[in-house]
Amino acid sequence: MSRCIKHAAVFCALLLLALLVNVTRVQVVQAERYDDNPANRRQVIARYGQPRGAILVGGRPVTGSTDTGEQLRYERTYKNGPLYAPVTGFSSQVYGTTFLEHAEDAILSGTDPLLAPFPLWNDVTRARNPGGKVVTTIDPAAQQAAYEGLAGRKGAVAAVEPSTGRILALVSSPSYDPAALSGNRVSVKQSWRRLNGDPDKPMLNRAVRQTYPPGSTFKVVTAAAALDAGVVTDLDEPTRSPDPYRLPGTSTVLTNEGDGCADVSLREAFAWSCNTVFAKLGVDVGVTDLAATAAGFGFNDPGLRIPFSVARSTFDRHVDRAQLALSAIGQYNTRATPLQMAMVSAAVANGGQVPSPYLVERTTDVNGTTVATPGVRSRFRAMQPSTAVRMRELMRDVVERGTGTNAAIPGATVGGKTGTAQHGVGNSGTPYAWFVSWAQGEREVEPTVAVAVVVEDASADRTGISGGGVAAPIARAVMESVLSRSAS
Repeated sequence: MSRCIKHAAVFCALLLLALLVNVTRVQVVQAERYDDNPANRRQVIARYGQPRGAILVGGRPVTGSTDTGEQLRYERTYKNGPLYAPVTGFSSQVYGTTFLEHAEDAILSGTDPLLAPFPLWNDVTRARNPGGKVVTTIDPAAQQAAYEGLAGRKGAVAAVEPSTGRILALVSSPSYDPAALSGNRVSVKQSWRRLNGDPDKPMLNRAVRQTYPPGSTFKVVTAAAALDAGVVTDLDEPTRSPDPYRLPGTSTVLTNEGDGCADVSLREAFAWSCNTVFAKLGVDVGVTDLAATAAGFGFNDPGLRIPFSVARSTFDRHVDRAQLALSAIGQYNTRATPLQMAMVSAAVANGGQVPSPYLVERTTDVNGTTVATPGVRSRFRAMQPSTAVRMRELMRDVVERGTGTNAAIPGATVGGKTGTAQHGVGNSGTPYAWFVSWAQGEREVEPTVAVAVVVEDASADRTGISGGGVAAPIARAVMESVLSRSAS
């Protein structure tokens, strides 16, 4: 009898051991597989079972959460959604996340280990910490000025602080309300189809995900390359540039919008945006040096993140001399995002150093205790400091007496460069209006803001759209808002 009891006890012990082994296999070894199984809704229910952390602009939340009382309990809400959509992106129960909602999802959803005071305990209990907060670098006044300046026209604005790379404004127009995609109602799918079918592409973040031919604003890069390479040593010497200029090896003739560009100095050519002078300068500098300078400004960098990814701005290194001439005036295959062109302007304002742009000042827990900051950020050297001094002089001339007078701000030092970029088959499309600039308040020791504006309004008259007439006033409004904050 005792022998049977022994056998039964051993058998029960083996069964218990087998159960423990299986539980360990399921809960530890295969936990990740079960967690990631689409049929397992526990993760989704847990994700939306608590309020999502806030994204802050100017110290105030521009996002929130509302209790729906449903199984997926909390739904994302947005304050001034269209204004901040290029910054926040959306958080949708159906379509996932974009932009900061995506890049900082671990902080906002409470899953980031930095938010856990006892990480191992959370792993055992599967507890979820309250969502943290993301503090942005955006200046609300600058953002509002940029948004109102575009007034619904297709285009974008990017503004940065030259000395640090802090992004002060990031606006794309036309925009949309991310709240339309937040929940899982039928209306969410309808909004998704409507927004994706809209020919104006309101969900496209034109400030960082759309590249344009930069047109004459790229002459900032070409002028810097010519000065650094010693092709030009005196801003006021004649450049020996014919008008019109025949592209090397072709019968194609390049002309200017106005007269008086033949053999003018770099100073005059920059102030009045002479295409012939800069096309010849690009050829004289050569593709190697011009491409190197462009790379120093950030062109051809595929890894820029702010923290979400930015489309690569490009300067084609594999060109013949005729194509190089066109590239030097921001045409042919040269493409740039508005953020990239804001970095070009910032480099001039910052002594030749290109600040690495960033959008997140810090992340915190639910109580506001900082858990992470951007830390030391790398910088590129776009040009020699002496070249940057002369470039600032050239950009001031544009605003004081050239094509960019609409950007002038009383009591402030402002530098700029206009651009009107051709596009379309045979340049038949309405030109894009560009303006890049920087501004320094009279009480400031260095420029405090650099801006890039592009307007692609297809409804505008082809002869009436220009960087100076359309884009410069928007840049001025953004710069004024930043200078006003600095002065207060």
